[in-house]
Amino acid sequence: MIEIVATFARWSQLIANLILFGSCIFLAIAGQQKAVFESAWVIRLERIFPWLGGVILLGLLVILATTTGEATGIAANTWRPEAWLEVVQQTRVGKIWAARAVFAVVLLGVALYIQHVYRVRWHYILCAVVASLPLMIGSLVSHSAADEMSVVSILPYALHVLFAGIWFGALPAFLLIIFSKNYSDQSLDLLSINSLKKFSSLALPAMVMIMATGIIVADRMIEEDYHAMVASSYGWLLNIKLTLLAMILIIAFQARSRWLPLLIRANNGEETQSGGQQMKRWVSVEFVLAMILVLLATIVSNTKPAKHAMVENWPYPFRFSIDATWEEPNVQILFWIGVTLFIMAIGSIGLGIKGKWDLKKRLGVPLVLTIAAFAIALPKLAVVAYPETYQSTPVPFDAISISNGSKLFSQNCTTCHGPQGKGNGIIAKTFNPPPTDLLTEAHTAKHTAGDFFHWLTHGIAATGMPSFSSNLSEEDRWDVVNYIHAMSRGYKARLQSPEVVPERPSIGPPIFSFFAHDGSSGVLKDFRQKKNVIIVLFTWPQSQERLQELKASYDKLQELNTIILAIPMSNLDKQEIMDMAADIPFPVVTEGSLEIKNSYALFRRTLTNPDILNEGVIPEHLEFLIDRFGYLRARWIPAIDESGWTDIGVLTKQIVQLNGEKEILPPPSDHVH
Repeated sequence: MIEIVATFARWSQLIANLILFGSCIFLAIAGQQKAVFESAWVIRLERIFPWLGGVILLGLLVILATTTGEATGIAANTWRPEAWLEVVQQTRVGKIWAARAVFAVVLLGVALYIQHVYRVRWHYILCAVVASLPLMIGSLVSHSAADEMSVVSILPYALHVLFAGIWFGALPAFLLIIFSKNYSDQSLDLLSINSLKKFSSLALPAMVMIMATGIIVADRMIEEDYHAMVASSYGWLLNIKLTLLAMILIIAFQARSRWLPLLIRANNGEETQSGGQQMKRWVSVEFVLAMILVLLATIVSNTKPAKHAMVENWPYPFRFSIDATWEEPNVQILFWIGVTLFIMAIGSIGLGIKGKWDLKKRLGVPLVLTIAAFAIALPKLAVVAYPETYQSTPVPFDAISISNGSKLFSQNCTTCHGPQGKGNGIIAKTFNPPPTDLLTEAHTAKHTAGDFFHWLTHGIAATGMPSFSSNLSEEDRWDVVNYIHAMSRGYKARLQSPEVVPERPSIGPPIFSFFAHDGSSGVLKDFRQKKNVIIVLFTWPQSQERLQELKASYDKLQELNTIILAIPMSNLDKQEIMDMAADIPFPVVTEGSLEIKNSYALFRRTLTNPDILNEGVIPEHLEFLIDRFGYLRARWIPAIDESGWTDIGVLTKQIVQLNGEKEILPPPSDHVH
């Protein structure tokens, strides 16, 4: 019940705010001719301004009350003003609410002021500016702001709301004008006609901006998870919203291109009456649809974004994937043919308008071309999908999971897929088709983690791939999936070197937790947004000289906002580590080292030393540079890269370069997809 009340409060205050903002914009534009302010519709519109201001304040109050009850988990707090005050004082959401409330009070004051003074155009400009402030501040509690509190992130959302206000908020004024005259007796007043014409000219670019900013916002809420558009609440709500928007656009186009010109051209007679009646009917429908659209937008803004939605059971036997099909025969040709036909479909809409095609042709040609485009391009992009295809992995992509997965892979998979997943196991030649190369081929990148989990669970018919559901637990199967992806990710990392590629972070390394000899502990993620991390996998005593070099340079590295984590690759007991690390100023990991070594050793390959045969060779010493945002940016292997970071100046140069890069978001997830 609280959720329903909260949704209604958000919707009603947003409707009121949009109407106040858009109506004032409309009046400011129409008021270029002062005489328009004497029109009956202006007086009627002004009368509702204070009421709208009151609805905004009341809606905000209900929002605060319901938010308090939901945030504290105590329903009784919904009715306790002292609990509201705590939320306002102690939370970011509360402070943003307070700012909105302050400007809502100012807006109500301006609306009341306009009622008691002679109408002047700048009054409406002032009212529009004040009305825009609660709308823009409201964007600070949007999904966009939750992801990243920055101008770049929030601006598209704020502009989306403001342009929606310019269009939707002016519709009441539009309706008041067309309903204020009796078209059977007389034509519209010339000033009113000009007002409608000006609004119609403004509405088109406003609608274009609504769609453009809406695409940007939706793309951020979906990212690469476009499958959620047809498998999540957010996606279906967005689809319904887009359908309503399409209906509104059709009505708006008819009003602009057909009915409004009828009113402008004629002063009386059947033509004016017909245009006026059509305008009344369909603009009323447009307004109702717009109110429903705003309601859907309110619900969508409080629904878990598609990129965070959990699609546990994909309901379709297929999915579309460019990555998985692009290199297949004829795919690229058919895809571009489809794109060309779709562009032609869009172009035919403009041709139909310009050439004044009849309605059937105007709708039929674009529809046929669009259907043909999809029929040609999409089938070749389809691949088999399973209920688990988009299932989120419950096991994080961390060193413990990868290490466990490596053991399970060795025990259950190497006879077919080979010790490194190359597809060259001892019995591989007995299968037709042969086992998949999970290491060097793009197979892992083309399929989701859920696909691999399905195959491990159910096997693959007619390939010799068995089911492992009886001898591997669900968690073990996910560990194997993590290991397979770590192998593939490690092979891709062979492109890395001791030198950082500027502004091109791409690899998210396995996360891990650690306990060190000096009593420190933590998780690799703890250093994000704070410090760069050098991970040193060493062998004792072979790495003794290198550890001393790092010791001598550690103060300088710390000045560059960088720490070192040293991980032994051999089995050293705690006492051996304590003795060895007695004079080392950086942490030497005592617990978790084996798992870290097993996972990071997968990133040992280079272009000159791909190391894909037999069981592979793990170097005695490896170093990895992870930037402060959590990306693996460079790697040095003394046995392969020769001098490299032996010269500490080379290493510090890479760190200085990383420190100079602009802030970026950390790797998108600690789970494979």
